[in-house]
Parts: sequence; structure tokens; C-alpha cells
Amino acid sequence: MAGQGRGRPGAVRKGAKKGSRGVGSGGQRRRGLEGKGPTPKAEDRTYHVAYKRKQEAEARAKRAAGPKLRGFLHTPEGFELVSGRNPVAEAVASGIPFERVFIVSSMSNDPRVTEVAQAAMERGVALVDVSRTELDKMTDGQVHQGIAIEVPEHEYADLEDLVERGAESGRPGLIVALDSVTDPHNLGAVLRSASAFRADGVLITERRSARVNATAWKVSAGAAARVPVARVTNLVRALEELKSQGYFVVGLAGGGEENIPTLSLADVPLVLVTGSEGAGLSRLVRETCDAIAQIPIASEMESLNASVATGIALYQIDQLRSK
Repeated sequence: MAGQGRGRPGAVRKGAKKGSRGVGSGGQRRRGLEGKGPTPKAEDRTYHVAYKRKQEAEARAKRAAGPKLRGFLHTPEGFELVSGRNPVAEAVASGIPFERVFIVSSMSNDPRVTEVAQAAMERGVALVDVSRTELDKMTDGQVHQGIAIEVPEHEYADLEDLVERGAESGRPGLIVALDSVTDPHNLGAVLRSASAFRADGVLITERRSARVNATAWKVSAGAAARVPVARVTNLVRALEELKSQGYFVVGLAGGGEENIPTLSLADVPLVLVTGSEGAGLSRLVRETCDAIAQIPIASEMESLNASVATGIALYQIDQLRSK
């Protein structure tokens, strides 16, 4: 019969996809507009580099968690750990007070460890046997070489203490001031140079400044016990106070009007100010300085590390004063 079967209810045209309605394309368009939901975060996409970083961070955190420390191994509030054979031996030899000594038993035959243990016994300080894993956790993964001591937080000096120390030395006063130097490695290195070149002390601020912590102790190689550090609220006011007591303030910066090797103020009471490695001297501190001095360096090198520059300047001042 002509036309039979055309337009039968439920008939599907040849070539039509299974499940299609066969009339129009509205359903397909509606489904296309529905989308696939919100885009996953980068760290949740397995092919993204952020996913790999997340997995590595979780693995590190899991390793760091490890077994729990025995309760008595936790460092109490107000104390911190100095670790490493040389830093510990130098700190103990300098007379620093310490509460406990933590030793990995396999290191007990090392001469420096033996000296520290002997000093601890003479002072009645407890020797605590720990595993290497425990000491890793106690020192936050720092290189401890099997030994650490528990020391009280650093006792800071007053500004006047630095002035008195200079008056008693028989030489013109010499104080190092750090303007927003926040790296404790730099502070420790400055303390070491201050001790080597006979500075009376180091001046830092209570805020935006590294403090004398275990890292600074370690880098200072014992100098933190020999060189007093004073903390002040406002560096500009402290510099003005020192100027009123006869000190001249010299800022260390590139483009200065004087060169450190020929500094004209070397033989008078002096405050040498070093700024942070990034920003240098702050504006107000720079305006407070009596002079700005530079260290001549090769033209292709823009600047020096803050502690390196301070060490060079202290050496040059010491040489000028020795003439």
C-alpha cells in the first residue's frame, strides 16, 4: 500500500542514534548546555603539576609526623635547642647555661661530644639518650650530628650596656646596628665578625628583625655568648640617643660619599648601620646617619650579602684604628 509505514508511531529513521527522539535536536542541545559541573581544582587534576606538588607535600608531612616523641623530649616554653657538634661544644665552652644534653648513643665516642658530656656532669646537667629519629624530629630536621643542648631564650642587653662596654675597652666605641635584617643566619654571621673585630655589641629592633635563636647561635660559632645584643623598640631613636653620647652614625650602602677603606670617622666612637639585603637602609635611618659609606666592589656585582658587607666594613675599621 502506497505510503504504508511512513510516520508510524514509534518508528525510527534509518541512521538515527539509539536513544534519540527522532524529532528535532532540542534534547541534544539541552544536554549540551547542562555542561559537566564545576572545574576541579588544579591540585585535584591528576595530570596537573599542582597535583604532584600536593602529593609530595602530603608525603613529607606524613614522614615528618612519624612516631610521636616521648613526652619529656618536648622542649619547654622559654627554651630552644642548639644542635651540631661544633656549635654545642663552643656554646658550652663559652659558659652558656643549659638544662639538658641530648645525645645519640652512637656519637658518644666523639671527642667533642665527650667534652660536652663531661661539662654536663660537672654542672649536674641531665644527659638524655635519644634515637637519631627522635633528634631529627626535635630539631625540625636540621643537621644535628647526634647532639643538642637545651638552652634558655637569649638574654638581651640594654643599649647602655653596649656604651659602657665601649668605655671600658680603652678604644673608641664601636656598635653594629642592623636595620630590618630578618635572616638569623645573617645575624649569627654578624655576631661572629663583631667578635673577631672587637665591636662592643650589636643593636637590633624588637620587630622586623632576626632574634638570637638556635640558628643564629649555630652560625655565630660561640660569638653569641661573647658579644652582647641589645634590642630596642625604635632604631632611629636609639641612634639619636647614641649620637647624643658622642657616637657618629655611618650607614653602609652603595653610592656612599665615603669609602670604607678610607673612612674619616674610623677613630671616633662609631655606630655602623647595615640595612636589609633587599631594601637596604630605610629612609628614616638613612636620614639619621652622619655619613653613608660604601665598599668598593667590581662593577658587575650589584651588592653584597648583609653579613658579608658588615664583616668587611668591621675589618677595615679595625685596620684603620690599628694604624
